[in-house]
Amino acid sequence: MLHISQLGRRFGAVEALRDVSLTINAGDFVALLGPSGCGKSTLLRLIAGLEHADAGDLTWDAGHQPKSGEIGFVFQDATLLPWASAADNVYLPLRLAGAARTEAMPRVWEALHRVGLAGFEAASPRQLSGGMRMRVSIARALVTRPRLLLMDEPFAALDEFTRNKLQEDLLALWQELGCTVVFVTHSIYEAAFLARRIVLMTPRPGRIDHELASPLHPGAEARLDPAYAALVAQIMRDLQQALTA
Repeated sequence: MLHISQLGRRFGAVEALRDVSLTINAGDFVALLGPSGCGKSTLLRLIAGLEHADAGDLTWDAGHQPKSGEIGFVFQDATLLPWASAADNVYLPLRLAGAARTEAMPRVWEALHRVGLAGFEAASPRQLSGGMRMRVSIARALVTRPRLLLMDEPFAALDEFTRNKLQEDLLALWQELGCTVVFVTHSIYEAAFLARRIVLMTPRPGRIDHELASPLHPGAEARLDPAYAALVAQIMRDLQQALTA
């Protein structure tokens, strides 16, 4: 789907990324893992087109530059319109694309149903828990039926029980929809559970140290698999080496 070659990004005197090269294949679930400030979110924003690189290339397969709606983005905060219902928040990207409300509502309801919020279409953000607000944010990203879903630490502020449930639901959605996911996290346990490919990044300036392939079968039971504990331990060892290199 996407080939990233020797990408670099500066913010004034601060070099956020240096010589980042990565290939993302259609259907991948890739986790970008590293310490705070290593450029994970910057790389995600470069992929989304929200930032522009100072060096290197970002090339889409067959020169296909994604159209509006083909990339979904879920931020760390739910970033919902506080005065709008769950349905109207999910409708927002379709409304901005010019879709009539009556035509868009079936897709909005479908997206809310996919994330387990059927029956909460009329609820306002203040009536929803933190986990439910994040589900609305995910539904909003999915309503355009994106080819690529970018997620920037979306579960970081949630309690462990809610986070685990949303991780499991996200894996189920990924398997159902067949989309490509790039997921930023600083949690080793989250990366090991979710991703098929775990990309380890060095401290700033962020570079890709190496990546690991997950041997796990996606699903809630993976947390009980001895291979999960082994993968977590391997990531810890490799990440420690990357941090001290």
